[in-house]
Amino acid sequence: MSDSVVATRYAVALFQLGQEKSILEQLEKEVRTVREVFEANSKLSEFLKQPKIAIEKKKEFLKEAFQGASKELLNTLYIMLDRHREDAIPSMTQSFIDMTNEVYGIADAEAYSARALTDSEKDSLQKVFAEKLGFKSLRITNIVDSTVLGGVKLKIGNKIYDGTVSGKLERMERKLVSVNY
Repeated sequence: MSDSVVATRYAVALFQLGQEKSILEQLEKEVRTVREVFEANSKLSEFLKQPKIAIEKKKEFLKEAFQGASKELLNTLYIMLDRHREDAIPSMTQSFIDMTNEVYGIADAEAYSARALTDSEKDSLQKVFAEKLGFKSLRITNIVDSTVLGGVKLKIGNKIYDGTVSGKLERMERKLVSVNY
């Protein structure tokens, strides 16, 4: 069975548990933290995959690393360790976040800009694009990209809205080239 299918099964189980116990919002925050830790620390995945390290030691490590996390989340992680599915943990976190976003009508977005956006600029982007795309809100992460000449490129899911100067120049170039041929 592929990792994404396995990850989705664990995510669905945790999601349903969160709904039953009315702790979905809390779990979502905790799962985001787990995802961020795994993204920031590639050695964590390597450590958990080590067959020579006892599963109990790995569980102790996770309990220590995610102090304050709910027993529901920790137990899900423990079960994944017991079943040697530690490599699916990052995918499980993403699947869980996708499900909660869908329930709450939220989308994650990345805003690429030449400089850090102010809160009011993020709010403006959030309002315009959330309404345009039918979401209640957008959770915008600003990524400063020196290749952006000016403006903002917004990535929401698999769609890109390019309002950058370089993007406009590229579109103008394509139009000019297509007219000349």
